[in-house]
Amino acid sequence: MSNIPTNAVVWFEMPVSNLARAKAFYGSATGYELKDEQMGPNMTSLFAHEDGKGVGGHLYEGKPAAKGTGGTPSLAIADRLEQALERVTTASGEVVSPIIEIPAGRFAYCLDPDGNSFSLFEYAK
Repeated sequence: MSNIPTNAVVWFEMPVSNLARAKAFYGSATGYELKDEQMGPNMTSLFAHEDGKGVGGHLYEGKPAAKGTGGTPSLAIADRLEQALERVTTASGEVVSPIIEIPAGRFAYCLDPDGNSFSLFEYAK
C-alpha cells in the first residue's frame, strides 16, 4: 500500500468528568486556549492545532479511564517546561516523572485532575 499517512495518529479524544474545569486546566498547563465546539452529540473543547497539519484532539465529558491508565497524548507547550509543570500542580494536576530529554526536545509525564495520563512537550531550540 503506497498511501502512507503524514501522521500515524490523526486525532485523539480525552474523556473528562467536567468539561469547563478540564478546559481551564489544559489551557493553563499548555499555555494555549482551547476552543469549544459542538461535535455530533457532544460539546467538546479542542486543543490548539493547525488544520491539515499535525495531530489535533479534544476533551469531552465522559468517563475517564482509571487513574494513570489509558492513552498518553503529548501536548505542546507555549513556554518553558518548568513553567508548564508548575502550572500543572497549581491547577490540581500531578507531575509523575522527572523531565526527560530526547533529541527532539524535553517532556514530562503528568496526570490531570481526573487521572488522565498526558505529557507536556517542549521542542528543542
